Amino acid sequence: MKIGIDNPKDFWLGAVYLLAGAAALYLGADYPLGRPGRMGPGYFPTVIASVLILFGIVSIIRSLVTTGATIRIGAMKPLLLITGGLVAFGLLLDPLGLVVAMTLLILMSAAASEHFRFQWRAAAGVVALVAFCAVVFVKALGVPMPLTGAWLAPFVPPWLGG
Repeated sequence: MKIGIDNPKDFWLGAVYLLAGAAALYLGADYPLGRPGRMGPGYFPTVIASVLILFGIVSIIRSLVTTGATIRIGAMKPLLLITGGLVAFGLLLDPLGLVVAMTLLILMSAAASEHFRFQWRAAAGVVALVAFCAVVFVKALGVPMPLTGAWLAPFVPPWLGG
C-alpha cells in the first residue's frame, strides 16, 4: 500500500495548524487553567490550541485519503500583505495607537484581495470598524490599548482621551 500526499493544500494547512497549536500549548503551559466555572488565564488558549491541533490532525489525514488541488506559488502577495498587516499592527499599536494600527491592518489585509477597490464605501467601512473596535474593546471592555499612541499624543485633543 502506497502512502502519499494527494492533497498538498490540506497537508500544509494541517501542518500549519499543528505547529500553531503546539506553539500555543507550549507558550501557554505556565498559565493556570482554572476550571470551567472560574477560568484561569490559560483556559481559553489551551482550548483553542487543542482545537487547532485536532483540525491539523484531521486535515493531514484528509490529505492522505483525498485528492485535491496543488498549491499555487503565485499566491504570495496575499500571504505577505496579511502577515505584514498583522506584524505592523503589533509593532505600531503602542507608538501610534489602535486607530492608526487597525486602519493600516484593515487596508493591508483588504489590499490582498484581487477584487478590492478603495472607494467611499470601503473608507466608510474602515472608519466604522475602527470606531466599533475602539468603543467596544477600549471604552466598554477596558482593554488596555491606547487609542492614540505616544507619538501622536501632542496632536490629539485632551477630550479624546487615549
